[in-house]
Amino acid sequence: MPTEEKTTYTYLDAISAALAHELDTNEDFFLIGEDVGAFGGPFKVTNGFLEKYGPKRIIDSPIAETGMAGLAAGAALVGLRPMVEFQFADFISCAFDPIINTIARHHWRTGDAMPLVLRAPFGGRLRAGPTHSQSMESYFAHVPGLKIVMPGTAADAAGLLIASIRDNNPVMFFENKYLYRRLTTPAPLSLEPIELGKANVVAEGTDLSVITYSAGVHQAVDAAEELAKDGISVEVVDLRTIKPLDTQTIVDSVKKTSRAVVLHEAAEFLGMGAEIASVIQREAFWYLDQPVERIAALNTPTPTSPPLEDAVIPQQAEIVETIRRVAKA
Repeated sequence: MPTEEKTTYTYLDAISAALAHELDTNEDFFLIGEDVGAFGGPFKVTNGFLEKYGPKRIIDSPIAETGMAGLAAGAALVGLRPMVEFQFADFISCAFDPIINTIARHHWRTGDAMPLVLRAPFGGRLRAGPTHSQSMESYFAHVPGLKIVMPGTAADAAGLLIASIRDNNPVMFFENKYLYRRLTTPAPLSLEPIELGKANVVAEGTDLSVITYSAGVHQAVDAAEELAKDGISVEVVDLRTIKPLDTQTIVDSVKKTSRAVVLHEAAEFLGMGAEIASVIQREAFWYLDQPVERIAALNTPTPTSPPLEDAVIPQQAEIVETIRRVAKA
């Protein structure tokens, strides 16, 4: 069902529209988080929701991430569909215990459904420092029982969020806050769910595949456009979800181009790039003309200083030159 209330939707608008749609259509769905109600959320995603849906469905919580996650788990087990919003993904570390030992494992132990979503803005480039800029996906990708969604476009943010809310498994939904007001998609905004675990080839190419997600999608597309001027044809695969991981689309792309670069904002060491490179090595080794290359952040906390943060997080010049080198090797 499309919505035509705006002429364009930002990434933030798309998430807000998806939440409103599900609140309108499913009375069992509710939100809980710090400042989601009266303040409208730290990034104003839920602005006006308290007035429209009331305090039983838009619940302002204390500063208690562990409590929010535990409450959501209990609500899910009695048939509700809760969503927990963490103000910043960094604060999820406070809720490791209920997420890992209860939410992720309960279905495996009992067979009960656990339909809840854990939403959080993540990532750097906003000069927010080491405790408000982390990329948390690899911590949780290792845990059986969790799905992890990381949309890279405004349209995908809406469709993937709706699919996450309707899923009977626990879903972690990470939104790169740098994209909130920088990306737009034209109206009408589709509010049809997008299947989890299906990657999207956002740019076709023949010389090299870039496998990426979230903000990396736009960095890769920009690099592909620049390199096309030099006759280098780059294919960009947007994973959209990193768990489940669409290995088939990854492998098909690499078999086509014979070269691969994996790009993400999280630190390189034990990041998702290592798992993706392993998949490529196992499933497409004989098609590779060069080793798989990774582009990722340095293994250090994210600095607050703009020049230092830029030195840590992958920048466009590094991405372009790495792709160029691998494509021409």
